[in-house]
Amino acid sequence: MGATPSRAADDRDAGGVASPMESHGSYRGEDWTPQRLVFNQNLETFAERVGLIVGLQSNGKLSQEQAYAQIRQLWKALRASKDTLLEGKEPKGGKG
Repeated sequence: MGATPSRAADDRDAGGVASPMESHGSYRGEDWTPQRLVFNQNLETFAERVGLIVGLQSNGKLSQEQAYAQIRQLWKALRASKDTLLEGKEPKGGKG
């Protein structure tokens, strides 16, 4: 048997892209709570998706307007996540 590949190598495909199904990095904040962990994962996902959108736009697969609209939607979702998880606000269109 050969050596076991590192975790970083396991999380990436042949092109070096992490699978969206793989785990996120670990949260090392001193003020750890389950809500902060989830928000940290949401923040990492936001950053990954923005990077992909920028790459698509740079390569001519998306217009600047399409890229902006997609990033704006991702931002709104991240902001709602922050409001719900970190500030305890009800999501818009919530109960009632």
